[in-house]
Amino acid sequence: MGDIARSALGGAWTVLVGWLLPTALNVSMFVVAVWPSLRRASWSADLRSLELAPLSVGVLAVSVLLGLALNALQNPLYRVLEGYALWPSALAAHGCARRHRAKQDLQDRIALLRLERQERNRPLAPDDAARLTDLRANRRITRAAGKDRRRTAAQRALLRERLARFPVDDAQLAPTTLGNAIRRFEEYGYDRFRLDTQVMWNELTGMASEPVRRQVDLARANVDFFVALLYGHCAVILCAALALTTAGSDVPLLLTAIAVPGLLIPVWYRSAVSATDEWAAAVRGLVNTTRKPLAESLGLRLPGDLASERTMWALVSKMSRLPHHERAAELDPFRAGWREIPPEPATGSSTGTGT
Repeated sequence: MGDIARSALGGAWTVLVGWLLPTALNVSMFVVAVWPSLRRASWSADLRSLELAPLSVGVLAVSVLLGLALNALQNPLYRVLEGYALWPSALAAHGCARRHRAKQDLQDRIALLRLERQERNRPLAPDDAARLTDLRANRRITRAAGKDRRRTAAQRALLRERLARFPVDDAQLAPTTLGNAIRRFEEYGYDRFRLDTQVMWNELTGMASEPVRRQVDLARANVDFFVALLYGHCAVILCAALALTTAGSDVPLLLTAIAVPGLLIPVWYRSAVSATDEWAAAVRGLVNTTRKPLAESLGLRLPGDLASERTMWALVSKMSRLPHHERAAELDPFRAGWREIPPEPATGSSTGTGT
């Protein structure tokens, strides 16, 4: 019973931190900055006549309802920010091209610093020397390299951190920075082990230990917090812009309600991108530590070599995603207790000696 209670409280905590708390902040901002300009509306006048305690209860109730609604809508909300939903195809293609160029520039800047460091220590191989010459001929890279050379070792490490927020496979690039930061750990299991974590997510989390699963939930709650703030600020800006059209509105206060959240939205977006680092580390730990329990729960034996393991997980992912096919029999050698049945001997008439 105690484990059930802890699990329920843990789930409630992630919803509270990820969605209810930022929603309460946005509702409070609306009440302070936008609501006074709606005093001519009859419903607003009725609310203004309430005492502080009932008003606080009303704000809390609205915050809880809106927070739960946002929590239920989190998948489509994320898809918009990732560039998968409501994005015209031309705009999505342009965003992917920009993200690909940004990833390539980071790779070239890191390669230039590495080759220049090697050049100072020893002569470069012909291929590396040619690569260094090409990088120095790229004006965009050399301009950035001038700043990179003045950075400290810790600051240069941030370049690798930014590069790590891209998917390994260029075909998996998303149109937005947040989309790529999330996509990099969505493809982690498939890239390393051919385990499609998007398809096998429920099975994977179901077999994970409580600390590992808790890490994933808490890490995602941090990203949820900034995403909820971002969407709430957009709603406050829209309401403030609409309130400007009402007679007798407090224009300076409404302009502040538009400008301040507008300046904070990019900050929350970048914060959400940075918070995905912990989320990615949690998912990486989930995949690395739960593959064996997952295989055993599916009645499979984890192979001793990586190539065979990749083959096994590819077959498991396909079986979960696609209709049954005869090729599913290729999974038999990985099943626990499986043994190949030798063919039966051919039957024929036997001859005996009569008496």
